[in-house]
Amino acid sequence: MMFFKSQADLLGPSARRAFICRKVESTIATVFRQVAMNRFEAAVHTHRRRQGELSAEQFAALWLDSQQPMFGDTVTLRDDYGLWWASIPHFLETPGYVYAYAFGELLVLSLYARYLEEGERFVGRYLDLLRAGSTGSPVELLRPFGIDLNAPTFWLDGLAFIDQMLMEVSM
Repeated sequence: MMFFKSQADLLGPSARRAFICRKVESTIATVFRQVAMNRFEAAVHTHRRRQGELSAEQFAALWLDSQQPMFGDTVTLRDDYGLWWASIPHFLETPGYVYAYAFGELLVLSLYARYLEEGERFVGRYLDLLRAGSTGSPVELLRPFGIDLNAPTFWLDGLAFIDQMLMEVSM
């Protein structure tokens, strides 16, 4: 099943593959990287509340501990990468900021997966959602879709979409 219908389809298989590769790279940065960063934020702020101020070494250790799972055994993080967190001021100034990126990207992918299932029945509700803007909470705004944001299956649809993109470009 092909997920993207775009101008890249008109340009041929190599352009389509490049388009999907760019989308996969962007999605990985937006979902997986932001989740790893959010885990760092949570660890830092939890540590601060429970045990007090953190040393530079503790920040570095928490950063490395939160980032390595994203890379698995494909990348070895050097100790000096432990300072990289310091280049992002909102970890301390605006806790939870990065969560919105992952939430939004995965929400869109999950909604797109639903669109692929429902077709035209989806469109009217989606346009209503866009018109609503930020007039309600995500739970309220997604109610017309029958979406429970606490249901893992909804989020797994977005992750399955990412998996499908990876499968398509690896063929």
